[in-house]
Amino acid sequence: MAGCGLRFARGAWNQARASSFGMDALVTLGSAAAYGYSTAAWVTGGTGHLYFMEAAAILTFISAGHWMEARVGARAESALHALLRLAPATARRRTASGGEEEVPIGRLQPGDEVILRPGDRVPTDGKVVAGKSAVDESMLTGESGPVAKGPDSDLYGGTSLLDGTLAMRVTSLGEATALARIILAVRRAQASRANIQRLADKISSVFVPGVIGVALATLLGWGLAPAWAGALHGAAGAWIPWGAAGAGSPWADAWIHAAAVLIVACPCAMGLATPAAIMAAANAAARRGILIRDGVALERAGKITHVLFDKTGTLTLGQPSVVGFLPEGAGRLKELAAALGRPSRHPASRAAAGLSGEPVPLLEWQEVRGEGVRARLGAAWGEIPEGTEVRLGSPAWIGGAGEPENFRSTGERGATRLLLSVAGRPVAMLLIRDAVRSEAAEVIGGLRASGRGVAMVTGDTLEAAAAIGERLGFQPSEIHAGVRPEQKSELLKELQAAGQRVAFVGDGINDAPALAQSDLGIAVPHASDIARETADLVLLRASLRAVPESLELAGSALRIIRQNLFWAFFYNTLAVPLAALGFMNPMLCAVTMGLSDVLVIGNSLRLLRSPRSS
Repeated sequence: MAGCGLRFARGAWNQARASSFGMDALVTLGSAAAYGYSTAAWVTGGTGHLYFMEAAAILTFISAGHWMEARVGARAESALHALLRLAPATARRRTASGGEEEVPIGRLQPGDEVILRPGDRVPTDGKVVAGKSAVDESMLTGESGPVAKGPDSDLYGGTSLLDGTLAMRVTSLGEATALARIILAVRRAQASRANIQRLADKISSVFVPGVIGVALATLLGWGLAPAWAGALHGAAGAWIPWGAAGAGSPWADAWIHAAAVLIVACPCAMGLATPAAIMAAANAAARRGILIRDGVALERAGKITHVLFDKTGTLTLGQPSVVGFLPEGAGRLKELAAALGRPSRHPASRAAAGLSGEPVPLLEWQEVRGEGVRARLGAAWGEIPEGTEVRLGSPAWIGGAGEPENFRSTGERGATRLLLSVAGRPVAMLLIRDAVRSEAAEVIGGLRASGRGVAMVTGDTLEAAAAIGERLGFQPSEIHAGVRPEQKSELLKELQAAGQRVAFVGDGINDAPALAQSDLGIAVPHASDIARETADLVLLRASLRAVPESLELAGSALRIIRQNLFWAFFYNTLAVPLAALGFMNPMLCAVTMGLSDVLVIGNSLRLLRSPRSS
């Protein structure tokens, strides 16, 4: 009693000082009632049954339940620590003289060059500067297949080289690495509280004082009106094949039955119902290469009715290339288009940047979100004077009125058109095409088969969007083209006003408003920093299959939370009256309460059984 009971008593005292009542108060009052009665009966020489063993058993069983709960948390935490241990303790750093030196990871600095050989684990995040290799990233993304790496490819700490030799430039260290961000996101999700958990907390705050009231009524009923209480016990006994042993006197029975009420009603299962499921779901998602921001995001994901996709970089690979340039042979104009696109991260601009040519001096370079880029010539360029404004962007932004007729009528079906303008006059057109993700059509079909609505939202032209949409199985009404970033948010608001729960999947800066407006924002791999920060879910696997997987996992988590809460309320609704009527002694109450906790924890752990995605 003094050992295990002290912790519960201290918790009950702290709760009382805060004018709140919880499990500790019920455990303390119940065990103290059983122990106090037994002590009084023993001192006075009473001949009734003593409950010393039951009082100790109460604390033992409940402490065992807490130990099991801690084991669940420790299991999740150990998995995170195992990820941290994947990073090696040392790395081979290139010296100024061109040699190599073995240094602790803590001595690496951004910009250092690290040499990696087959079998090595990548010490921290970086970019390949030389060499080619296949890398195992399964611990990070859930993908079982090797990932090809070459110059300018991203490398992540903890992944391992399967073959080849690489030289890597360090870009991130410590808490800034992808691995550290994964661990932070999982811990944040585990510590968060979903709305359904807040509801359970509110019910518990009313439930505990109510149980204390029932225990007091039980005490007074059995003590002051034993005949009436015994009659109720006898009437119920016709349907219940067992009963608790009497203590020998009305008030002794009253104390024991009141203690049984307090103990059997401990809201352990109620308190575990949601956190245990969220913890298990967050870990299961991390194993699949999905980061969940918090419990609220998990709850929202389980209720999604519509999924909207950005096109470029989401449904497509985000690696477009220039497949046509008009007028043909205009090498100088290609140089200008490449110079304008080079500073941008937008996939279409990056495609333009791939055009070869001499550098062009530019000043006041600016990216207009969802439209294109513009700048002024920093020096006279051919016949074009210094200071002339040049633009590369969508035909609508450049100005279709001045677009040559042959530009409007020329193009490949499905190709995106960019116009290059000088001093407001279109002078060239780029045709850009991006490859569609191989799994995209399957994912779209699967989401539709699950009863969810789907749509594609893009700032591209209707012609280009329709060509991609048809290949992926979108209906014409599900294709929204020429949509500006702020208009994406308006489209989401319209669906939400109609009562839909909408998820948006995107990757770029221009997707940030839609990701923020959506009920569930999902950022794909290699998304921009602002998209990642705005999103509720971040996908680490380079596969859109993670989208339906995350929704299904969230749905499973919600079902398990509801099952846990149903069991917790059903158990208390059934057990409290039985204890009040004298059919459960304190030790039996402690055992059944512990088994209730085990059931909730075991049900939640079913989420961890799902295999890692391949």
